[in-house]
Amino acid sequence: MKQHLIAPRTLEAAIRDAHQARAEYDGALEWLLRPDAGMDGPLATEVWAFNRTLTHVLLVNHRWRGWVPPGGKVDPGETPREAARRELFEETGVQAELLTTPAAVTVRSYHPDWSATLGMSYVTVLDQQTQLTPEMGQPAAWQRLDEPWQGWFSEDRLRMKQCAMWLEDTERRP
Repeated sequence: MKQHLIAPRTLEAAIRDAHQARAEYDGALEWLLRPDAGMDGPLATEVWAFNRTLTHVLLVNHRWRGWVPPGGKVDPGETPREAARRELFEETGVQAELLTTPAAVTVRSYHPDWSATLGMSYVTVLDQQTQLTPEMGQPAAWQRLDEPWQGWFSEDRLRMKQCAMWLEDTERRP
């Protein structure tokens, strides 16, 4: 099995963002704080891009994982946040600022034959009329949060709905 070293800058940013995340699943923070965590890469990142009414999320139709948020591996030297912005642009053509507080941190396997990977989920809010320029062979589309879609991680829709409720509550506060 190939070992993936995580650069100190990348690991520090991941730990900082994991501590700030609104939600933590699968023992992710404990996994990240292990002394050997820097040997357990790669790290993954994704963007939960909501429309302004917080009723839809922008997803890409991955060739075998189905509808998933734009995302991917954190490249060497990148922070998870930098990788999230890059992946959003690469997969949808959208350049966007991410909200300060990450949505979630998880530990999951992105393929049945792969080991567990730490995943950071970031948030942005976009105009639903934003022009999309998806990657070849991987369409991008807005999906309703109140209707299920075919995707690899069935729990993601409910997690995204919870995040949308947090965002709505935050906007209502004076």
